[in-house]
Amino acid sequence: MSELHKEVSALEAKSATAARLFDIRRIIGGLFVVYGIIVTIAGIMASDADLKKAQGININLWTGLAMLALGLFFLIWLKLRPVVPPTPPTPAE
Repeated sequence: MSELHKEVSALEAKSATAARLFDIRRIIGGLFVVYGIIVTIAGIMASDADLKKAQGININLWTGLAMLALGLFFLIWLKLRPVVPPTPPTPAE
C-alpha cells in the first residue's frame, strides 16, 4: 500500500508541475513581452520616413510599450495568483 501511495503522490506532483508550466497566462505573457521588446526596438529605431507615414506618431514605440505592459501584467498576475491543481478525492478504505 505504501508503494501505491508513493506512485500516486509522484503522479500528483508531475500533474501540478505540468499545470503550472502550461498555464495560459505564462504563454501569453511571455509572448507579449518578447514581441513587445521587438516592436519597441523597432519604434526606437524608426526613421523620419516611418514617422511621416504615421502622421508623426511613433506607432511602433507606443504599441511595443503597450505590449510590454500587457505581458508584464500577465506575468505578475501569474506570480500573485498561481495555479492550484484540484486534489483528487481520497479513496475510501
